[in-house]
This record gives sequence, C-alpha cells and structure tokens, in this order.
Amino acid sequence: MTATIVVQPPLAGVKPYKSLANEELHARISAVRAHFGPQLLLLGHHYQQDEVVELCDLRGDSYQLSQMAADSSACRHIAFCGVHFMAETADILANRPEKLSEREGQRVRVMLPDLAAGCSMADMAGIEQIEDAWDQLSAVIDTERLIPVTYINSAASLKAFVGRHGGIVCTSSNAKAAIDWAFSHANDGKGGDRVMFFPDQHLGRNTALGMGITNDQMPVWNPHAEELGGNTEAQLTDSKVILWRGHCSVHQMFKAEHVALFRKNHPGIKILVHPECPQEVFELADVSGSTGAIIKAVQAAPAGTKWAIGTELHLVNRLKQEHPEQEIHFLSPVMCMCATMYRIDLAHLCWTLENLAAGTPINTIEVDPETSRWSLVALERMLQVR
Repeated sequence: MTATIVVQPPLAGVKPYKSLANEELHARISAVRAHFGPQLLLLGHHYQQDEVVELCDLRGDSYQLSQMAADSSACRHIAFCGVHFMAETADILANRPEKLSEREGQRVRVMLPDLAAGCSMADMAGIEQIEDAWDQLSAVIDTERLIPVTYINSAASLKAFVGRHGGIVCTSSNAKAAIDWAFSHANDGKGGDRVMFFPDQHLGRNTALGMGITNDQMPVWNPHAEELGGNTEAQLTDSKVILWRGHCSVHQMFKAEHVALFRKNHPGIKILVHPECPQEVFELADVSGSTGAIIKAVQAAPAGTKWAIGTELHLVNRLKQEHPEQEIHFLSPVMCMCATMYRIDLAHLCWTLENLAAGTPINTIEVDPETSRWSLVALERMLQVR
C-alpha cells in the first residue's frame, strides 16, 4: 500500500520556519519533493551547506547545474540552492526558445530560496558601470577591436552586454579558451586587439599570465575612479587585457604567507587553489583549477596525500569528510565561507517549496526576453570553444 504524502500548507513568511528543527524541515521538504516527483529539481552548488546539499537532486558548479536541469525533459520547477546569478543562468538555459518549443510554451519556474543570496564578486560590476567604462574606452581605443569576456559569475545583464558586443562568457575551467577565442576568432574570425575581462581580476590575470601576457599589459579598471578607470591613455593603448577591479571575497583572503606556513609545518604538503586566488598565491600552488578540477584532484590522489586547499570552506570540509584517507586542510588560519551562499538554508528552502506546492510560488527568478536572448548568444559562443 502506498503511503499518503502530506504536504504542509506554507507558514506566513520565513521567520516561523527558523524555529523548526532540521529534522522537521527535512521531512517537509522531502514531502514536497515526493509530491512533485521529477517535475521538481533541487540544485545544490558545491559551496552549499551539507544539510542542503544532502537534499539536492544534483550537485555541481553553477553552469553545470543549470545545463543538467535544462536538459531534463520532465523538469518544470527548479529550486536553485546557490546565488542570484546562478538562478538567472538556469532560467536562461531552461527557457531558451528550443526548450520552450519542446514544452509547447510552458516555462520552467526557477526559484531562489532567499532573494538576498547574491554574489559579492558579481555585484562589483554593474551594467551601468560596464557601459560607462565602454564609453570612456571608446574615446581612447577602437572598441570595435575590444572583445568583452565576462566570467559566468556575473549578472545576466552583463552576459547580454557581452553578447551584443561580440564577446563571450567563460567559466574558471575554460577562461584560457575564451580569451584565445577573443584574440583569434571573434569579429567573424578576425579576432580582437585586446580583451576586457570582468568581473574577477584574479582569474583574468592568472589566465592571461599563463598565455604570456605580462602584468604591464594588464591595467586594472577601477569603476570608482573619475577618469579612465584610474589609468592613463598610454596604459590602455598598450594593453592586451583590461582587467576589472573585482574579486571573490573568499578567494581574495588567501595569502602567500599562508602557503609558506603550511609548507613549513607540514613537509610534503601540496597546495591546491582556485584560479580566483591572487597571483602570488596562484603561482605558489602545486595544483590549481576550477571547483570541479579541485574535487577531481583530491578524488584521484593516493591515500596519504596531504593537501592545503584554497577555496570555499564548506567544500574543503566536505572533501575532508569524504576522503579520510587523505590529510586535508583549509589554506588559511581564518575560517571564511561564502556568506551569501550560506543564506540558503533548510528554512528558506522549505518555505519556498511549500509555497510552490500551495500554488503561491515565491522568489521566482525570470530574466526578461531581450536579456535572455543576448545572454544566450554569449553562452553559446562559450560552448563552441575548447
């Protein structure tokens, strides 16, 4: 005999959910999941809290999760346990024209359990700032030959800007391929003279240095400077890559002295970092790579390997739990997690899902059609590079 699934009516606001025990929240979330079946997908980013990830159908990085959800023929609702730009990307990919056609025009609803879960890096580059910088640059260089490259950790408005201006989106794993494309294949195969890379200066710098571009050829654009991002005309005309003054608040905190301390206190330890770390840390590392690459490096390492890992705390702790045969440390004496990602908790998730089940959906993320169209142009270019 099949057990009856009881979905609770939503409580008024998220505050009452905060008083519920995790066990009750877990049970109520599970009831909604069972109610919707494969029509509902819970997506959990690698940086998310363990109790949330445990309930998610898919776990991965932001683009991987969006793509997997968009490829599901059954999915009609997505709860993205991540941050705002990730939910935007999921909406863009899940509701692109060919997917809407397959579903006879029915949209996939994308929900962000807490609308305050933003990204400090993405917030460092607003569309008005980018447009102002572009206008200022046009007075100094030929912006027809300037190719914008935006990291996927950016708002949909920036992805659309890149799409309209002949540019491309990149992830931390294909940033080099994207910059290569900009120099050689953009502008109908003619390539560009220089790249404008935003919002993370460290990923742009570390990638370009590996391509033989020097720091002297990479001025940093400060959006708060009065003129030319704080640069001279000569610095901009001599540039190859114009970096944006943005960074990840988590990866920015890792320092060269942290690496030195671990090497001193733990002989034989390997330093494994994300390319969003500052140059001085990135260059001292034994291994570097995207979140997915970091996970794979640990999974492939033999028992007894010692690691000091420079990336988000929740992921490092999860790797430590999953690989007790290895010695794993967080590459900093100061504990630092992604505070905005941490806003997504069981209480917000349960509140969001029970409202969905009651027919009163909340926290829906829907990107306007024009922004989606141009964002897709830039995202599709990314998929073409290798």
